[in-house]
Amino acid sequence: MLIGELAERAGTSARTLRYYEEQGLVRPKRDANGYRQYDDAELRVVHEIRSLLAAGFGLDDIKPFVACLRAGNESGHVCPDSVVVLRRKLAEVDGYLEQLTAVRQQLHAQLTQAEESPCRKQT
Repeated sequence: MLIGELAERAGTSARTLRYYEEQGLVRPKRDANGYRQYDDAELRVVHEIRSLLAAGFGLDDIKPFVACLRAGNESGHVCPDSVVVLRRKLAEVDGYLEQLTAVRQQLHAQLTQAEESPCRKQT
């Protein structure tokens, strides 16, 4: 398939696909006339890239997942390098959750204090 068809099937743009190619994530074959040709395996790779980007991964983080797929694995997250990235991302998310929990507790305490304040107007 040509770049336009891949873009349509993957729900992205040809420009984005060319960017992924520049980053070494997508590998088209070239026709004699220089046109990019993609097979269904590249569609799968693009879906994996888009899914990981949506989950908050950066392009550098995605490279091990793509390599895992290219190695013939059914999923991009089963290889050791991908597991390292998953562990790091999970630790990052856990850190965000701890920060958000602390902010939530602080806001809750301030709201409780404000509601109990004699300065509060009754409505």
